[in-house]
Amino acid sequence: MEDSTRCAPHRDGEISQERIKCFRRLFPNDDEYGRVLDEYAMFSMKSGPFEDLTSISKMTTMEPKNWWVNFGAQTPFLQTLAFRLLGQPSSYSCAERNWSTYAFIHSLKRNKLTTSRAQDLVYIHNNLRLLSRTPKDYVKMWDVGEDAFDSMEDVGFLEFADLSLDEPDFENDLIIDN
Repeated sequence: MEDSTRCAPHRDGEISQERIKCFRRLFPNDDEYGRVLDEYAMFSMKSGPFEDLTSISKMTTMEPKNWWVNFGAQTPFLQTLAFRLLGQPSSYSCAERNWSTYAFIHSLKRNKLTTSRAQDLVYIHNNLRLLSRTPKDYVKMWDVGEDAFDSMEDVGFLEFADLSLDEPDFENDLIIDN
């Protein structure tokens, strides 16, 4: 059952502005953008293909992806967007871990830290946590690809030249040769 205090997305100004920005970014073509706005209007007002009683009743009981498979075919842009969104894995554990780290760093004893300083410390803490999960030999391999220059004695005849495209004579030769 829906929460009685919930505001519909098309009635919330901030959500509407962000949705419009998102649609504009995802659909830069004016025709597609106009079409996705029309499709969203039909969806939010439960009109057109969404006014069917079955589609409305199943909206709250059916799995969202299955609902879009069954009832979203007449709104292809919105259906594609729904599939992309619903295909994303969702979990709050990462956010919860960040907040617990933030709470640890920004405890009462350390409350003299500014917000940006505490966020920087959380960032550093997360990077250190990620590095601690890697094997020790992985860190040792960081210096393996150093910039070593081997001798070129055994490659045969090489001609070294200092060429610059800023030299007009050289540019003319290139243009004439081609």
